[in-house]
Amino acid sequence: MWNYEKRLQYPVNITQTNPKMAQVIISQFGGPDGELSASMRYISQRYTMSDKRVQGVLTDIGTEELAHMEIVSAIIYQLTKNLTPEEIKASGFDKYYVDHTLALWPQAAGGIPFNACEFQSKGDSITDLFEDMAAEQKARTTYDNILRLVKDPEVADPIRFLREREVVHFQRFGEANREDCNKSERTKYNH
Repeated sequence: MWNYEKRLQYPVNITQTNPKMAQVIISQFGGPDGELSASMRYISQRYTMSDKRVQGVLTDIGTEELAHMEIVSAIIYQLTKNLTPEEIKASGFDKYYVDHTLALWPQAAGGIPFNACEFQSKGDSITDLFEDMAAEQKARTTYDNILRLVKDPEVADPIRFLREREVVHFQRFGEANREDCNKSERTKYNH
């Protein structure tokens, strides 16, 4: 089903550690509007979509969200790589470190762990596609918030790339919604 290339969709080359920034960006890994929940949402929803093209859109975007999860993970890893105990304590990263060392673990910036409740799948094409459009906008807003805090171009560049993809996904889900609504009499009636 997938052809995996062993390279990131967008390069990440961060030369300065910054555990405070990692604590913010981790929300796009395992937070309520992060890449983990997006990938699981779309890959789960695809099974109950009646239109094969809409199923394809969900598969394509769900797969791309997994690639985005890799980018976010690379950012977090590079921001926390080889931290000293003193740097960990001084940055406030010590609470995370106690439970996970420097491993990646999905959680929101506020420390709330990832939960399957972060993504929805109703089995109704209108409901699910509107959920997907809203999810992309929430993720875009989260990236906007991160960009307001990030000053390092090595971090900001891949974040900008990810933000741009959220906009494209929103547009594709809007197109899929229109496509699906034009096909099904039940959907036309509900829409």
